Amino acid sequence: MKALDARGQVLLTHVKWCDTFGAKLRGLMFRRALDPDEGLVLAESRSTIAATSIHMFFVPFDIAAIWLDEAFIVVHTALAKAWHPYYASPRPARYVLEGPPALLARVAVGDRLTFEE
Repeated sequence: MKALDARGQVLLTHVKWCDTFGAKLRGLMFRRALDPDEGLVLAESRSTIAATSIHMFFVPFDIAAIWLDEAFIVVHTALAKAWHPYYASPRPARYVLEGPPALLARVAVGDRLTFEE
């Protein structure tokens, strides 16, 4: 799956959609690295702050964390540091896109993202 910005520019070419408990729980834990064109979407069934919070335990590298609402509009971004215990959006979100840190330079709050096969 690909992640695209509002202009149709490809942000990431290899995005894994994680909507099961096990896939979301595992996330990027125990990975050694994340490729520059790779990411994960952690998908919840509704917008919430608590369920879209993330941790970086057992993730030995920094990532871009991008929270999206149900319309795939960016509501918050953060540089999630390796081994940090907790990150959350101050606004409810339904999805969290996790990708390489450089992604933060290409995405801003208010942007609409799309995902396609």
